[in-house]
Amino acid sequence: MNEEPRGSGGSRLLTFAAWTVLVLGLWLWGREITGVPVPPAGQAGGGGAAAPGLPVAHAPLAAAPPARLDVPSLGIQAPVISRGLDRVGAIEPPPYENPGTVGWWSGGTQPGKAGTALLVGHVDTRAKPAVFYGLSTVGRGDKVGVVRADGSVAEFTVEDVRVYERAGFDPQKAYGPKVPGRAELRLVTCGGTYDKTAKEYSANVVVSAYLTGVRTRPGTAV
Repeated sequence: MNEEPRGSGGSRLLTFAAWTVLVLGLWLWGREITGVPVPPAGQAGGGGAAAPGLPVAHAPLAAAPPARLDVPSLGIQAPVISRGLDRVGAIEPPPYENPGTVGWWSGGTQPGKAGTALLVGHVDTRAKPAVFYGLSTVGRGDKVGVVRADGSVAEFTVEDVRVYERAGFDPQKAYGPKVPGRAELRLVTCGGTYDKTAKEYSANVVVSAYLTGVRTRPGTAV
């Protein structure tokens, strides 16, 4: 096998085994989202008040695939591409030759809809940082925008940032919805320590956010 870039191979964002567990976990909890009633527009999704210091959740939006991810606190404006499953059943990470690109698991939830949408990106390459290099520094209350194909911008608020060790990884805990019926977002990359021998990271950084607003890009009719 040819030597692959740092952050790839065995560590492909999540290792193959972790990706497989993730897919299974997403299928399992995704079935629980089906049929969840959507609250009236402008009301909080999932019911209940917002956590202290954070805004109330916005009602989930109609379906529209993502086109770009904006994380102002990190200076990120990155194109989003759809990713499916590869021939061995793992989610395809973004291409290594495009380290500034974010991947969206198109078999899951579209950002802004009820449920949890999953966006993944590399932390680095052998030569330089990649799109999610600073992801672990995102703070609670920071804003994340997802520009969608219908011209709308789904605005999310970060509620927590966690590092999950690969050993004993629990996809339901990491990616399951925190509040049923709410539109949520997960940003995922590698974290922990890098094992040069195994060519893999020991953990994954997961940023959890939820929909708190929506706006239309100027000049766009939605």
